Amino acid sequence: MAGKKLIFVVDDDPFILNLVSKRLVIEGFQVKSFSYGEECLSSLNHHKPDLIILDYLFYHKEQAEVMDGKLIFSLIQQFDKSIPVIILSGQEDGAIVLELARLGIEDYVIKDESLIENLLEIVKGVLDVAE
Repeated sequence: MAGKKLIFVVDDDPFILNLVSKRLVIEGFQVKSFSYGEECLSSLNHHKPDLIILDYLFYHKEQAEVMDGKLIFSLIQQFDKSIPVIILSGQEDGAIVLELARLGIEDYVIKDESLIENLLEIVKGVLDVAE
């Protein structure tokens, strides 16, 4: 359906990836899910998302190094600064949040019991979607 906002969701935790992706689809968004940032970056050559929701920490794949959210974010910025990025993380370190804010992230959402509610509120604000 034309007109649906496209959101990339990037998280190596299958539970979080599935939870966030399904809820965004229920809310009427088009979603492409990725387990690692490298997959997301590769897809930017073919699709321009309206928003990227990106995990901060990624665990290493077997026999492969993976980029962290900060590096992936900087590569997204090099590719297209106009794509807003929301960082998801279990990290509650204020210094990390401040550093990412200085780099230009749209927002930072903690993975806690309010994850979905907080994320949906921010997504709708960033994409200027009516409730």
